[in-house]
Amino acid sequence: MNRIIPLQSAPAGCDSVAELNVLKERGQREVFCGLTGIIWLHRKIQDAFFLVVGSRTCAHLVQSAAGVMIFAEPRFATAIIDDHDLAGLADANEELDRVVNQLLTRRPDIKMLFLVGSCPSEVIKLDLSRAAERLSKAYTPRVRILNYSGSGIETTFTQGEDACLAALAKEIPQARAEHAAQDDVDLLVVGCLADVVEDQFSRLFTELGLSSFAFFPPRRSGDLPKVGPNTRYLLVQPFLTDTARVLEELGAKRIAAPFPLGVEGTEGWLAAAANTFGVPAERFEKVIAPKRQRAMLALDRQRQILNGRSIFFFPDSQLEIPLARFLHRELGMTLTEVGMPYIHRQHLAQEIALLPKDTVLSEGQDVEKQLDRCRVARPDMVVCGLGLANPLEAEGITTKWSIELVFTPIQGFDQAADLAELFARPLVRKTKLAA
Repeated sequence: MNRIIPLQSAPAGCDSVAELNVLKERGQREVFCGLTGIIWLHRKIQDAFFLVVGSRTCAHLVQSAAGVMIFAEPRFATAIIDDHDLAGLADANEELDRVVNQLLTRRPDIKMLFLVGSCPSEVIKLDLSRAAERLSKAYTPRVRILNYSGSGIETTFTQGEDACLAALAKEIPQARAEHAAQDDVDLLVVGCLADVVEDQFSRLFTELGLSSFAFFPPRRSGDLPKVGPNTRYLLVQPFLTDTARVLEELGAKRIAAPFPLGVEGTEGWLAAAANTFGVPAERFEKVIAPKRQRAMLALDRQRQILNGRSIFFFPDSQLEIPLARFLHRELGMTLTEVGMPYIHRQHLAQEIALLPKDTVLSEGQDVEKQLDRCRVARPDMVVCGLGLANPLEAEGITTKWSIELVFTPIQGFDQAADLAELFARPLVRKTKLAA
């Protein structure tokens, strides 16, 4: 067996997911909607276009959240639904057909078009799944047209990626049974990664002796890997529940692993893959050791700032538990409360096993009650969405925007210090302002 983090016997950690005492809350939530995922998805799938079908409010959200793209022609837009559409005074399907035709005429480079619903079909009075099916028939094979919901009524903001990838996963070609052995990709890495991180992991897998691996989503929409019963997949994000379900329907099996955040998480993630495919322990250690050592040394400066500080997580990005594990175990932070919109017990089992047994976990949200607990705790830092950050800052509480943790490359050994610095920077700024 390879050297791997002892997940089942983590010191002072939870012995099992079943023993967790999770505070479940149902009430008012403070989260971004799933449309936000378009901002990193359109950078990843380089020949795809995202057409949001929604209101002017949705258009303003996407434009403001993606303001960094003003110097380039972005691959997303909004088909505005006005009052006359909602009142049934116009044929919404005809309007959508006209916009799609204009778009594809203007942008012949588009190979995949996602129709993204900003609200449930009952609200926008348009069945986007049927519209996507109808339009796809009209434009195939030039353009493949899919749909998913980015509605904030139904999702938190990172679930937009999950909904998109689940729709794309349904397009993955299944290898025929007689050719499954040679056609199935052995290892599928699932979740949006910055290109630089994907390249780093590619080099690591190659050094470990793995040759049959692919990343999903691919950079080009036509490069979908073949998936079948020989495929094992690794999640890079804990919020890809629907995508995982589709892959398992195709026959793929999940490799249980922590998530590749920080040194410990990245090593455990890689070791899970190495163990699955029989990489010799000596080879694994030879490949990983220098990268592990360099990453641990890089964390020293941020550890001096963060060690002993307390942190409180509001539920937002679905990254909260892996981040809490990293900040506590590698940087010495005290976990006051760790909230997640939804805790997937299986996908997070290895992460939860590494948390202190007395960790306060909350699932869902009743924002007023959680704000009260946060004010009583007075943590050194709060991780939350933009809607809560400014009010908390006004009360003298240091905050970190959770959305920044999704926009920034944070996975892997080489990014461990960058991830730690995202948390150290607000505390350093506060110290300088107080001086």
